[in-house]
Amino acid sequence: MDPNLLYWRSQGQSFFSRLRIWCNLLDPSSLLASDVIIISVHFSLCIFTFASVQTIMQISSLLCFFLALLPISAPLVVASLVPHRGVTPALFWQFLLQSYSAGFNYTNRNSSSEQGQKPSLKQALLVVGAVAYATCAGAVPQIVIHRLGISAVPLQVFFRSILPIPLSAALASFNMYTIRSEESENGIQVFDSKGNPVGISKAAGEKAVRDTALSRAALLGTTAAVPNLLFFFLQRLFQRNSLLATPVRHMSAAIVLGLMIPVSFSLFPQLGTIERENLEKELQDAAVDGHLFYHRGL
Repeated sequence: MDPNLLYWRSQGQSFFSRLRIWCNLLDPSSLLASDVIIISVHFSLCIFTFASVQTIMQISSLLCFFLALLPISAPLVVASLVPHRGVTPALFWQFLLQSYSAGFNYTNRNSSSEQGQKPSLKQALLVVGAVAYATCAGAVPQIVIHRLGISAVPLQVFFRSILPIPLSAALASFNMYTIRSEESENGIQVFDSKGNPVGISKAAGEKAVRDTALSRAALLGTTAAVPNLLFFFLQRLFQRNSLLATPVRHMSAAIVLGLMIPVSFSLFPQLGTIERENLEKELQDAAVDGHLFYHRGL
């Protein structure tokens, strides 16, 4: 049996085992660990991502890519959730966040059906369109408040603290769906229990994108919700010490994001399964064990 499949069938199919693996992969102390630990983490990364890695330098680049996720994304997420005093700063930070999200989603897609093809004009337009739309939509609360001159406290609370929660989750999911829509349209590679590729499945592509979109919604939605809930429960403290409000909001958002990254990545297996009845007719005979496997992407 293929070692990747064997590993994930034994180690990567429960939430807590996946969470443990992701915590190890995202641990910055790995850069200071001994050679034995680094090699172990590198090996897990190769199996975990189904990467075809030929050299230690390539493996290290992948590892550094994951380690840079929180330091890069945290300032963007925190800044996009801040109640800005104008529309321009809100658009600016939303643009940076959505651009980074689009790049991350595109980089970590399942490109098994592309067979080395260069990005198409359609894909480029999807990226530009997704970033433009999500940028404007993400700044809607600030646009409404400033353009309509809303001064009523209940309405300001709604647009500044409540609306950003579902909006952040929806835009994260939208960004994922749009950037990786070609996986649903063209399909992705599926494998049997021995690791042999048996064909391209659109149904597996749809399932992979849907599951990953849900994990993104959980990541950004929770990150937007927890600081606002914390602010609500501690509002009496902030009324007495107003200088604490802003740093607490920013720090809590960064901490929640850091905690939710491995949690959201662990919600669904990297090695996904799709049942025979959900496959295309031409692939159902290949599902001898009743299902086939696919790489979900990230």
